[in-house]
Amino acid sequence: MLPWILLDTAQIPGGGALRLKKRGGEFSIMLGDNELMNSRLSGSEEALATLSLNKIGRRPAPVILIGGLGMGFTLRAALASLDASARVEVAELVPAVVAWARGPMADVFRGSLDDPRVKILEGDVGSFIGARAGAYDAILLDVDNGPDGLTQSANDRLYNGPGLAAARAALKPGGVLAVWSCAPDESFTRRLRKAGFETEERPVRAGRGRGARHMIWLASRTNRD
Repeated sequence: MLPWILLDTAQIPGGGALRLKKRGGEFSIMLGDNELMNSRLSGSEEALATLSLNKIGRRPAPVILIGGLGMGFTLRAALASLDASARVEVAELVPAVVAWARGPMADVFRGSLDDPRVKILEGDVGSFIGARAGAYDAILLDVDNGPDGLTQSANDRLYNGPGLAAARAALKPGGVLAVWSCAPDESFTRRLRKAGFETEERPVRAGRGRGARHMIWLASRTNRD
């Protein structure tokens, strides 16, 4: 078996470090001993996009915010489902992740960052959510392994009561907040409902029909408010 090769290390603002590793044509992004993502397992990240966009249906010139660039699987799936009128903003906290996407992982991204519908925002997705009331048709969060995060306690503010209220305010009526997690979390489901979302839980596989079970929440801002 081929050995893993360390390609780069990147500091996370606020503490911790990500490591980009490669084995043959396979990539892995690690935090300590935890693998955050692997280029061979894209199913649940793709489902984050497809389930969300199916939920909102066809809309004129939709605006989508993706929190967390990762390996670009959510972005690519969103672009495949959207027409030319759409705009997709991708917020990434760690600048090196964007550099990896344009450098060693360029084949994984398949030119998606150069799509004219895409805008990369380097910074905290929570700041972008808080700055744009009623701006988004869908907000897709794949940040810090979900509500029970690994990398930053600061990410908790995306998933607590005030953070969910800010996300709801940033959505257009009928818009959807979609959240990826490595595991179910009943307390998070309750927080979503308390924040006024109509909430659906969707278990999905890490790979396409195989691998670990992950969770996606689809939380809708109803049209009546």
